[in-house]
Amino acid sequence: MNDFFNEAVWEKAWKDHGDTIMNKMKRAGFSLAHSFDQKAKSFDEQSFREEGRKRTKRIMNWLEGQGVRFDHASVLDIGAASGVFTVPFAERGARVTALESSLPLVELLKGNIAPFPEDRVKIVPGLFEDVDVQASGWSQAFDLVFVSMCPVIRDWGSVEKILQCARQFCYISLPAGSAEHSLVNEIWPLITDKPFQKQAMEMGYLLHLLYLKGYSYESLITRETKTVELTREAALQEMMQVLHSHGLADDRSRQTIADYLERTYPSGKVTVHQGGRYGKVLIRLQDQNMYTREDL
Repeated sequence: MNDFFNEAVWEKAWKDHGDTIMNKMKRAGFSLAHSFDQKAKSFDEQSFREEGRKRTKRIMNWLEGQGVRFDHASVLDIGAASGVFTVPFAERGARVTALESSLPLVELLKGNIAPFPEDRVKIVPGLFEDVDVQASGWSQAFDLVFVSMCPVIRDWGSVEKILQCARQFCYISLPAGSAEHSLVNEIWPLITDKPFQKQAMEMGYLLHLLYLKGYSYESLITRETKTVELTREAALQEMMQVLHSHGLADDRSRQTIADYLERTYPSGKVTVHQGGRYGKVLIRLQDQNMYTREDL
């Protein structure tokens, strides 16, 4: 029972956890800086379609409902992609620093922020891991630090670095469970002879450590789904990436998947239902700073 309230135990457990987003990406052979390069255009299109805009609006409304104000606020958007949140931040009057490592996404971001004044959005190409918070002048420099589904978060140490940049609020979203993927559910038993088992994700570590360390925060768990249509070749590549992240990718599994897709989807089009549970947390740094001053 004592370990349940021991910060060091939870920090170590998160650091040693093998199924973080970053670890899965590394096992799948993805470069953190270029993981979205090939999907940049399709990601941008999905983000700014009606369904993507509705999702963005729900999150923006939730933030504003928690007291976040964007007019004249300074925002650091870590993993800004093509501007799915940078754009609405700027539309609401915020001054945004958009950090993004994928050059194709950076180019799309430039186009999406073109309507705004030059001083409204500053693009910083690169990885947050490479940022020196003190040397960059980012220490407590932003009213809101925003990190949405970005693999920059790998343990509590990375969370602390993010918190160092925030003056008032910090928003972090992470998976709250294994991704739901209809094609994985279909093919996994063919490769392993077992159904796909859902796994706990790092959102639990984040919330528990915020609690143990005395932070003030609001959290929300939602379930979100979408349907996409892939070619058989794209579906094959996507499944091989999943298997590679679990150390199961080989020529035999590739052939098994290819045969299954050809047999099951003769039209060449594969409909995939994707989704999962996602956790959102808004950390209030002004409450934390006030508590610290009073405590002293």
